[in-house]
Amino acid sequence: MATLCSLSKANSSVFMIAASCLMLLAILSSLSTKRWHVFRGESTDDKDLLFDVKQSSLWQLKTKLDVILAPSIKQDVSDFRIEGSWFERSCVIYAGNNIIAQMHRKHTASSILLGKDKFGVTVYPNVDYAFIVALIVILEEINTDRSGQD
Repeated sequence: MATLCSLSKANSSVFMIAASCLMLLAILSSLSTKRWHVFRGESTDDKDLLFDVKQSSLWQLKTKLDVILAPSIKQDVSDFRIEGSWFERSCVIYAGNNIIAQMHRKHTASSILLGKDKFGVTVYPNVDYAFIVALIVILEEINTDRSGQD
C-alpha cells in the first residue's frame, strides 16, 4: 500500500507522489476530448498509459464518469464507472455492477465551522488504493473546473 505524500499541479496536469517521493502517476487532462489520461510514473508515453476517464455524457445533473483501461481505449469500452454527487461530496466506484469503493463527506466540527471538507473513503479488498485516489482526484478536478474554482 502506498501512502500518498502530495499532489502537485501544473497547468492541466496533476501528479501523485508517494511518501517515498517517487512519482506514482501523471494525470493529464485533454480539453479537446474532455478526457483525463493517467500514466505510470512521470511518463506521458502511450506505452505507459494506464487508463482514461471521461464523462458518460455532456449534460449531467449527477456526476457519471467512465473509466477505460488502456487495453480497451481503442474500443472505448468502460471497465469501471463512477457515480455520485459532488455537491453532496459522495461517490460510488463500480467494476461492472460491483461496488469497489465509496467516498463520502465526513461531518466534523472543523468542516462545519471552517469549511474544510474531510472525506471518508472505503476501499474494498483487492482494489488498488492509488487507483481509487487517482479517480477521486480526477473527480475533484472535473468539479473544480465546472465550478470555476482553482
